[in-house]
Parts: sequence; C-alpha cells; structure tokens
Amino acid sequence: METICSPRKPDPVPPPLKTWSKLYRNAKKSPLPLDHHLLFANRLQSSLPTTPKSHHNKTLIQKTLISDPTSLLSDQILLQILSKLPHSQRNSNSLVSKRWLNLQGRLIRSLKLLDWDFLISGRLFVRFPNLVHVDVVRGCVISPKNSTGILFTQKMGSFHVDSNVSPNGFVPESYILSVDEVDFGLRSLASGYPNLRKLMVINASELGLLSVAEECPTLQELELHKCNDQVLRGIAACQNLQILKLAGYVDGFYESFVSDIGLTIMAQGCRRLVKLELSGCEGSYDGIKAIGQCCQMLEEFTLTSHRMEGGWLSALSYCENLKTLKFQSCKKIDCSPGPDEHLGYCPTLERLHLERCQLRDKRSVRALFLMCENVREIVFQNCWGLDNDMFSIAGICRRVKFLSLEGCALLTTQGLESLILSWKDLQRLQVVSCNSIKENEVTPALSVLFSDLKEFVWRPDTKSLLLSNLEGTGMGKKGGRFFQKDSRLEILIKKI
Repeated sequence: METICSPRKPDPVPPPLKTWSKLYRNAKKSPLPLDHHLLFANRLQSSLPTTPKSHHNKTLIQKTLISDPTSLLSDQILLQILSKLPHSQRNSNSLVSKRWLNLQGRLIRSLKLLDWDFLISGRLFVRFPNLVHVDVVRGCVISPKNSTGILFTQKMGSFHVDSNVSPNGFVPESYILSVDEVDFGLRSLASGYPNLRKLMVINASELGLLSVAEECPTLQELELHKCNDQVLRGIAACQNLQILKLAGYVDGFYESFVSDIGLTIMAQGCRRLVKLELSGCEGSYDGIKAIGQCCQMLEEFTLTSHRMEGGWLSALSYCENLKTLKFQSCKKIDCSPGPDEHLGYCPTLERLHLERCQLRDKRSVRALFLMCENVREIVFQNCWGLDNDMFSIAGICRRVKFLSLEGCALLTTQGLESLILSWKDLQRLQVVSCNSIKENEVTPALSVLFSDLKEFVWRPDTKSLLLSNLEGTGMGKKGGRFFQKDSRLEILIKKI
C-alpha cells in the first residue's frame, strides 16, 4: 500500500514542479484503483508551492475592483463627481473608504476650528489641504475641565464657563490662548495655506498678523477679535483686504481699546476696503474722517455697540461712495451731533438699517436722518423708543422706496399712515410683529396704498398671521362666534 511521507522543511531553492504528465506515467507503472489516484492528486495539489506574488496581487486587484468599482476612476474624475453631490451628503460620503475621506477633505474650502491641537500638530493641513476660509476663534477659547454647566453664548460661538468670574464681570484671561500661542498658530496657518482668503482670529498680535500678510497676499476678509491700536499696525500690511471686522469690546467676555490712532493706521494701510464693521470700538470725528478719506472704495459701514465720542456722525460725509449704513445694538447714535448746518450728508447712501438700537434722543435721530436724506431703503428691527414722534422724523427722507418694520411695539397705525402716505415713491412695505398697529384701524386711503405696492408683507401681530395662514383652507367660514372678521379685513387678507 502506498504511503505519504511527512513534509520536510522547505529548501532555499524550491523543487521542480511536478507536472500531470509525470503523474500519469508513474500511475501506469504501478496501477492502483481510481479512488487512490484521485486522493493522491488532491494531496499533491495541496502540497504544490503557492502562486507567484504578481499573480496573487492581480487576484486581489480584481477582487477590489469588484467590491469598489470607483477604484477604476482617477482622483480627478472622482473629485468632480463628489463636488456635484449636495453638501448634506459630505459626512456620509467620507465614511465610504479612506480614499473617499481624503478626497472629500480636498473639497472642503471653509472650516471652523474647534481644537487648537489639530492645527499645531499639522493634521489640519493633511486632512484639509485646500482651505481658503478658516475660523480659529472658537479654537482659541479654552473651556474649563470642571465646568459647572454654565453656557456662555456670543456671536463667535458658545462655550462652557465656571463660576469664577473676574471682579470686573469679564471671563478670566485664562480662557483665551496667550498671544504667543495664537501667533505660533497663525504662522503655521499662513505657511500651510498661502491662498487663504478669509480669517477669523482672537487675541493675535502685530507680529502674527504680519506673518499672515506676508504669506497670504490674497487675503481679502479678516475678522479680528480683542484687537487694539498696536495690533492694527499688522492689519495695515494687508493691502488687498476688502472686508474687515474689528471687535474691541464684548460685554461680559473681553475688553480692549481701539482709538482714533488705530483707526487711522488701519485706514492708511487698507485702502481697498469695501465693507467695514466696528464692534465695541471707541473713536471720534478724526478716526471716521480718516476712514472716509483713505478708504474711498468703502460701500458698507456697520457700527455695533459703538462707543464713539460726540460729534463723530458728521464725519460720515467724507465717505463719498458709501451705499449702506448699519447700526446694531447701539445704545446711542451720537450724544452731541452739533448744529444741522455742520452735518453734511452722504450723497450716495441708499440703505439705512437700524437693528436692536435705542432711539430715544430726538436730536441724534434727526441728525442721522439728515445725514441719510437720500436713502431709498429704511429698516427698523427691534428698536426701542421708536414711537410715532420718532418715526415721523424719518419724513426727512423723501425718496424712500422700501420700508421694513419689525418688532416696533410703540408705533401705531396712525403714526405709520401719516408718514408713508407722504412717500410717493414707496414700492415695498413690510410690517411684522408691531403689536400697536391694528388692522381694524386701517383707513381706506391706506388700503389703496397697499393695493398699489409691488411687494407687501402684513403681519403686525399673531392674529393677522393666523388669519393669513388660514386663507384658502376653508377654516373660519363657519362658527362666527370664534372667527369674526369685518369686510375691510377680508379685503386686506386677499391682497396679501
């Protein structure tokens, strides 16, 4: 009976392969039953050396192609396909494979950094190599490890704080990275993204901003928190800057000082500014005048919680190409605007927006509308003190085509009617959440004006909002005890 020897250790040189022809000749010399030949053939096949490595790799590639057909596509073609997909699928697409994860990272252009170590370690540049918009403000804020669950919320974001608030009411300095740490991160960011176009940062120094200005000549938009006059020297080196936001004071968070000196330095360096926002900045007539004289391309100017000295408003007349003027969360407009004959006006101004402002001083409100007498668009949003008398001052502006009122609780129907009937060019009107404006007080003359408007939004209170939503549903036609409407109100609803 034939025996099979135990396998011996492989030699350095593999033995010659046994072919099926030799097996057939040996079988003829010692004839055995057929089942013995089959058993011997199977064992011989299992004892043969493995296939060459190239053939093995080819088999794996074929299996990969079957499991992932997209592997046949080049990176450029697959990037074009992924770029056409909606943004809502980006997170799910990155979970398909490592290749898709890396390709999806190339498509990301804007990022809000939450972990500062992700930048310092260099992983940010590997994961997202093509960023052009970077926000590192939240990454510069350090939340305490043992937080008490207190959530501090600002426009820049939300983060947890503990109960150890500084005596002056601000968050402790330890919550924000030091200037040296921020500057080191800015140098790394500038070297990794030379095509950077938008940057948002907090607590940077002059040297850190200079490195960004040198390495990123295409920087067009900058938002700088906790800045001061010294820091603005670095901003002046960004000669191609077009959009700039400076935050010097944030109530309850940080306090820094921006004066006329810093505004003048900034204006002389950034002469191509198109949009400028000053938040919590101090200054006076001289600083605003320097901005108007140097930044001749400025079209939009926003002041948020400003701390300007009296008399600054008249300096806006130097902004000869200004088209949009916005006030946000301002407790005052100008405490001492000066005589009317010294104010001047902005000849090209088209839009005036007042959001969450206190309009209690008639003198400053009058000076503001005198400066903006040529505006075509006026927006009041959640302004305190805007009653009928204050609103009537807006009659100085005779060319208004668009008026928006939202959250003006003191303004009545009579106050609205007395002014808008005098505006012959009015084409669009929006009245939202003004509870003192009653629909049953609308006069026929006001109804005729509403019918001639090109755009009309009428939701002065929650009741009118409910009735407008019920139109066309068939509800409200029965049960007059619950839905009592006069004929004039029904006409207004149909026009809406």
